[in-house]
Amino acid sequence: MSPAEDKTIYLIRHARASGQEPQAELTAEGAVQAERLAEFLAGRGIERIVSSPYLRALDTIAPFAAAAGLPVEEDARLAERVLSAAPLPDWEERLRASFLDPELRLEGGESGREALERGQAAIAELERSVGAGKAGAAVSHGNLLALLVGAFDPSFGYDGWRAMRNPDVFELAIGEGGARIRPIRDGK
Repeated sequence: MSPAEDKTIYLIRHARASGQEPQAELTAEGAVQAERLAEFLAGRGIERIVSSPYLRALDTIAPFAAAAGLPVEEDARLAERVLSAAPLPDWEERLRASFLDPELRLEGGESGREALERGQAAIAELERSVGAGKAGAAVSHGNLLALLVGAFDPSFGYDGWRAMRNPDVFELAIGEGGARIRPIRDGK
């Protein structure tokens, strides 16, 4: 496979939102971020977009999709990981522990491994559908994206999650030599 036959998947974290619930809207700042993201993604050969069904993810990619004339396909496998069904005052400590133990599952929640497996299935399906030399975009959420990035870069983990931005973009290059992932921020 030549470099022209490689495929690229852009893993995108949603822009700044008003909350964490599925119907949380983008803030005014988030709406501006979504417009800038559209400019950033233009010309990158994206031919398919899949997104978490959460409103903040859909609204993050909407300006790019409109400009590119592409539909946004909702995929529940890209929804944010549910850490626990119960409110957790120490949620961040529990989240940190879940990065160290991918089998850790809190009451009513999903283990890191379970979330990773569903996310990987969505990304693999997207990759198979993208033409040689082309790209796809997957819009999701911080915890799930951190798990996906960590599958390619084991050093990412909890600290990588803490360093993520809203929005954030990771470029997953897939070719004959395997897959490489890197953050691409601020046009770099």
